[in-house]
Amino acid sequence: MHALNLFRLTVLAAAVGCGATHAADLATPAAPSKISVSGLKDTGTYDRFIVTYRDGSTQRTYASMATQTVTAAVSRSNLRNAVNTNTPLAISWKRKLASGADLMKTGRKLSRVEATSLMQQIAADPSVLHVQPDLMMKPIGNLKAPLQAGKTLLKAADAATPDDPYLSSYQWDFIDPVGGVRLPELWSDFPQVDGHGITVAVIDTGITAHDDLDTSLANQGYDFISDAFVSGRATDDRVAGGWDLGDWTNADPYTTCTDNPEASSWHGTNVAGVIGELSNNGLGMAGMAPGVHVIPVRALGHCGGYTSDIADAIVWASGGHVDGIPDNANPAKVINMSLGGGGACSDDPVTTAAIAGAIGRGTTVVVAAGNSADDSANYTPASCPGVITVAATGANAKRAYYSNYGAGVTLAAPGGGVFKNGAAGGDQDYPNGFVWAAYNAGTTTPVLPANGGSIYAGMAGTSQATPHVTATVALMQGAYADANAGAALSPAQIKSLLVSSVRPFYVTPDLPIGPGILDTHAAVALALGVSLPDYLQLTAGQTLTGQQVAAGASLLYAISVPAGARNLSIRTLGGTGDASLFVKAGQAPAANGSDADFSSQRPGNAEVVIVPAPQATTYYIRLFAVKDVAAASVLATYALP
Repeated sequence: MHALNLFRLTVLAAAVGCGATHAADLATPAAPSKISVSGLKDTGTYDRFIVTYRDGSTQRTYASMATQTVTAAVSRSNLRNAVNTNTPLAISWKRKLASGADLMKTGRKLSRVEATSLMQQIAADPSVLHVQPDLMMKPIGNLKAPLQAGKTLLKAADAATPDDPYLSSYQWDFIDPVGGVRLPELWSDFPQVDGHGITVAVIDTGITAHDDLDTSLANQGYDFISDAFVSGRATDDRVAGGWDLGDWTNADPYTTCTDNPEASSWHGTNVAGVIGELSNNGLGMAGMAPGVHVIPVRALGHCGGYTSDIADAIVWASGGHVDGIPDNANPAKVINMSLGGGGACSDDPVTTAAIAGAIGRGTTVVVAAGNSADDSANYTPASCPGVITVAATGANAKRAYYSNYGAGVTLAAPGGGVFKNGAAGGDQDYPNGFVWAAYNAGTTTPVLPANGGSIYAGMAGTSQATPHVTATVALMQGAYADANAGAALSPAQIKSLLVSSVRPFYVTPDLPIGPGILDTHAAVALALGVSLPDYLQLTAGQTLTGQQVAAGASLLYAISVPAGARNLSIRTLGGTGDASLFVKAGQAPAANGSDADFSSQRPGNAEVVIVPAPQATTYYIRLFAVKDVAAASVLATYALP
C-alpha cells in the first residue's frame, strides 16, 4: 500500500398567451406572487432572470417572442445599459431550461431595486406565469473553526470492520456508538449490503481522480455550468464529464466572488468520499456504501452555481431530458445536494419543478439543511417539497452549533462538531469531531494521484451530514432490490423508513432537527422487514422510572458508551418484586442470561452491574423478573475523562 498524505482542513464545509398586448394594459406592475424577491440581497447584483411563460403562449414556443416581451419590460422600466447613457438596457436570450422556462441576461448587473422593478414589469405581461432571479447557490457552509495540532483523535473499538487503516482512528461518524450511524452493526448483521447496483448522483463541484474512489462514471457525468467565468472553461458551453476543475476564489479574476477568498474546496470529492470511498482495500478510509457507482454532476464552480444550471442538473441526473445534452445513461436512484442558497423554495418554482420531476421518476433527493444556525424554511433546496432535509450533529450527538433547524428538517446525521460541547467558541475545540473523507492536494487546479493528489480532509457541516443519509438510501435500495428481484422503494417509502428508524436523541436538542439521528443499521433492517431487538434506550444519568415486568418475562434496554468512558454502572432501584440483570456488549443477552457478559441476581429488586473499563459500543441490558416487578427504576451511568 502506498502512503497517502493526511491533513486537517479548518474549513467547515460545508453550504432555483398569446396575442399582442397594449402598453397601457401593462402599466401596473405585477402582483408580488408572480415574482420572487426573497433571495435578493441589498448588496447583491443580478443580471440573469428566469422567465416562465404560460403554456400555449407564443412566448413559450418562440425564443424571439420571449425576448421581445422582456425587451418591452425593459423599456417600461426605463433601465439603461450604464449610468448617463441613453442606450436601453440590453437583453439577450440564453437558453431554454428543462422546465420550459427561458433564461434571459441583461447587459449589466442590476441592483436589488432595479432587479425587482424589472421583474415586476416582466411579470405584468399576462403571458408570464412567473419570473425569478437566477440566483447563485453555493456549497453549504463557509465557516471556519480553530483546529489545533496535537489533539488525540476519537477512537472506537472495531467490530467486523473493513481493513481500511484509518477507519478506527478517524471515522467516528461511522463507528462511534454515541455520535455515529452504527455501521459496525450493519457490517455484522448484513455484510452483503454495500449499495452495489445503485447509482448515486452528487450534484456539486465535480470529482477529482483519487486512489480511494471509484471514478469509473466520472466521464459519464456532466458539467452543467453554462457560464465560462463560473466554470473556468473557455466557453459557456456545457461539456461531458463530471470532473472538478477547481473553484478557487483567492486569485484574480475570482476574488470579487466573496469576502472570504479561499483555495479550491474539492467539495464534491469529499462528499463522494463519505458516500462511496473504496473499502476493504487496505487503503486510507472506508465509504459508507462502497459498492455504489457515483456519477458526478458539476453545477458549482467559481463563485457557486446558478439556479438554472442546478435545476437542469437535477432533471438530467434523475433520467429526465435536457435539450442539447445527451440523456443520462446512468439515472440515479438518489441525488445528493450539499448546496443551497437564501430564499424559500416556494419562491423558486424552477427548482421545485425539477425536484418534483426527479421524485416522480423514482429518485430520492437528499439535501443539506444549511449552516446558518437558522430556520431551514428560509433556504433552497432545504425547504423544497419532497426532499429529505438533513441537519448536523457532532460526535457528542448534539445539534452542531452551525446547523439549520426547524419543522422542515427530516432527520439529523453526523456532520461534525468542531467544539466538544457542541456550542460555538470557547476553549473546548474538538478537532477530532470533523468528518474525514477523500480530498485533493491542489490549491487551485487538481493534482493527479500519481503526483500525490490523493489525500484526505477533515470537514464539518450539513454538507457532510447529507451524504451519510444519501449513502444509507443507497444501502436501503440495494438491499431491497436484492431481496425483491430488482424492485425499488419509492422516495416516499424511503423517507418514511428513515424517519421510523432514527435513533432517538440522547439529549433533547436545543432546536428542532427532526425526530432523531440517522441509524443506518436500523434503516436497512427496516427496509428488509427484519426485526431488530426491541429495546428501551437509556441515557446516561437519567433514571427510567415506573418499570413493570411480569414474572418470567423481561424488558430489554440499551446504552451506547463512548470511547474513553470508565466505570459503567447499571442499577435497578426501588419498586417491588425480584429482578435479575443480564448485560452483554454489542448484542442482546439471551432471555435467561446464559450468554451474558455480566449479571446481577441478588434477592429482591436492588441489582447492580459495574464494568470498570467498558468497550466503546452499545451495551444491552435485560431486566428479568424472577417474581413480578412493579414501579422499578433503571439507571445507567459512566464517567468520562
